[in-house]
Amino acid sequence: MASIVLFWVLAVAALVFGFLVFRLDSMARVTFALLASFLAVAGLVLLLGLGYLGVVIALMMVIEMVIMAVFMIMFMMNPAGLMPMSMVHNKTGSTAIALGTFVLLAAGILLVDWPSRQGSPSPDPTFALGEALMGGQMLTMMTLGVALFATIVATVVLATARGRYDRLGDDLRAPRADDPAGGGVGR
Repeated sequence: MASIVLFWVLAVAALVFGFLVFRLDSMARVTFALLASFLAVAGLVLLLGLGYLGVVIALMMVIEMVIMAVFMIMFMMNPAGLMPMSMVHNKTGSTAIALGTFVLLAAGILLVDWPSRQGSPSPDPTFALGEALMGGQMLTMMTLGVALFATIVATVVLATARGRYDRLGDDLRAPRADDPAGGGVGR
């Protein structure tokens, strides 16, 4: 009974926070609503008995959203992405597409004749999943992941010689941005 109640709580939380992504009016609030939605989905995956996948979803989403929040604080012109802005363009069209997709997927879940299980589960499902996804290339992919992360960090460091604090002073109150290029950059 507890797992059924937890399932419905997490399912409703995932939907509500997913809906709030499109209703909130700032990037910072949207980031944390999206994080909450993904954490609810990770909880649902854990509830299904897929521990490794649930933890990976939770870790990936927390790290991704925290990095996004940090970059918003560092680089957005409005304070930390808190200024009101619309997260949706073509609201009528996007709402129709979202509702149509939801109805189609829900109908598929309810109406499709699901196959019955054949065979027995692997004694170590985590190893079996890793082997099925990566085969013998796990070390290659782990190395590639570290190399890509280092490339992203190096690119950001090289691309931003100066941040907004260099341009407008430590308190962001300089009357004019100290930009080397004219043309309204930094206004």
